[in-house]
Amino acid sequence: MNKVDRDRSHKAGPGRAVVVIAAVLAAMLAGPAAAEDAKTIAATVCVACHAGDGNSVIPMFPKIAGLQEEYIVKQLKDFMSGRRKSDIMAPVVAALKAEDVAPLATYFSSQKMKAGEAEDKKAVALGKLIFHDGNEETGVPACVGCHQPEGVGHVIYPRIGGQHATYVAQQLKNFAAGERNNDVSRYMRVTAKRLSEEEINAVAQYIAGLGAK
Repeated sequence: MNKVDRDRSHKAGPGRAVVVIAAVLAAMLAGPAAAEDAKTIAATVCVACHAGDGNSVIPMFPKIAGLQEEYIVKQLKDFMSGRRKSDIMAPVVAALKAEDVAPLATYFSSQKMKAGEAEDKKAVALGKLIFHDGNEETGVPACVGCHQPEGVGHVIYPRIGGQHATYVAQQLKNFAAGERNNDVSRYMRVTAKRLSEEEINAVAQYIAGLGAK
């Protein structure tokens, strides 16, 4: 190698190193940046209904803290596509970008859902029976099959223990009426149709108190 080639090599070497280092730093910063973006969106867009950490204090709006990441992704995508309809969520998701979905799901799933409390204590006994045993006479399956005994759910089946009773009852009614139709294999629509209004309210009350100390 002559002097000119050696000089070119030395000059090119640091340049390539800078490019490599920049690429590594970009990859390292991608995760935290996305997380910070999601936290900012949560604090500005989601906070009014769900609170900044996903623990909504308004009974008609769900707690989304601690929900399964896959479940949150599915619901946001369903809202975006119009498969799940909501006059409240429609303008919210319209302001989101596709790349916001995964970071938001990661952020809210990493938060801890606060325990709730049943307001109608008299309804809890019936709610517990439905939740754990179902109703054989009307073909209602036990909720524990998908949502687990403590209501923690499993992957695509959401955590419901501690959820607002008002929200749970309304969603069951929406499933029963076919107004919500983004459930897997129509399972919730079929199940909800078999529940009486008394059973819906009772199981919602029981679910609200799951996880309470």
